[in-house]
Amino acid sequence: MANRHLSRSIVLQTLFEWDFNNKKDDELDIILDRDIKEFAPGVEDFSFMKDLSKHIIKKKKVIDEIIVKAAPEWPLDKISVVDRNILRIGLYELLFGDREQVPPKVAINEAIELAKTFGGENSSKFVNGVLGAVYKEIGEPGKDDTRKKKKEPIDISKLPVELLGGAVVYSRDGSDIYLALVHDVFGFWTLSKGHIEEGEDEKQGTIREIKEEIGLDVKIIEKLGENEYVASHPEKGKIRKHVSYFLTEAPYKELTLGSSGGLDDTRWFTLDEIGSLKIYDDIVPLLTQAIEIISLEKK
Repeated sequence: MANRHLSRSIVLQTLFEWDFNNKKDDELDIILDRDIKEFAPGVEDFSFMKDLSKHIIKKKKVIDEIIVKAAPEWPLDKISVVDRNILRIGLYELLFGDREQVPPKVAINEAIELAKTFGGENSSKFVNGVLGAVYKEIGEPGKDDTRKKKKEPIDISKLPVELLGGAVVYSRDGSDIYLALVHDVFGFWTLSKGHIEEGEDEKQGTIREIKEEIGLDVKIIEKLGENEYVASHPEKGKIRKHVSYFLTEAPYKELTLGSSGGLDDTRWFTLDEIGSLKIYDDIVPLLTQAIEIISLEKK
């Protein structure tokens, strides 16, 4: 049986040389043939490598647009050549490949392994974050392409609903007040949140998710509000995500980021620091409301 991980490694080396030296598309096969002879003589998976590299180049424009959306803080030319082409391989297999042959989790795991082998110290974390975010939130490539024929409007009321719980987490350390935020691979600081399980109380589900995502035992103070948006899942299709947000309090201690996909950092911030952060527009009113409540309590 062919070693697909080795085959992907050869494709990565081929794409690296092609990208690094600004080669033309029609030179890709020449580079691939040479790399196979040098690094994997006698390999029996030539057609897989040829098809994978060829299709990645054909979809390069769309794939690169998705990378830009998923990692806006990292201009494409600032991402290392190795990481950039690992993402191209992973995104092609995740979004355009045959899922019976390469399920989404396999595509992501294979890309992470390539990053561990060929990338830098933080490459696997970066690749995991970008692919995890794309898998969860983008789902369908080219969905913003207005040149496609107009689709029938979606009846939102008929979409399946996912319930989530999120929180503004604050803590006091002496006279100082801090908020705990998480950072996503799209470059925004936002609120910790997670899925509420079927039959689970929304408050208890939120407490559990915050513990799993940033390692804090929180106490709910009051409900701040609700938010709902439509997202695309690569397997489930379009879904409604309904989020209930709470103001919560926690002890001031070191934050520990869990394994939730799409996040790459978590930190405490003073109230004065919040205004300088890149934050989603729909999160700002929740933070403002929470800060007003906390300030009143302080008085």
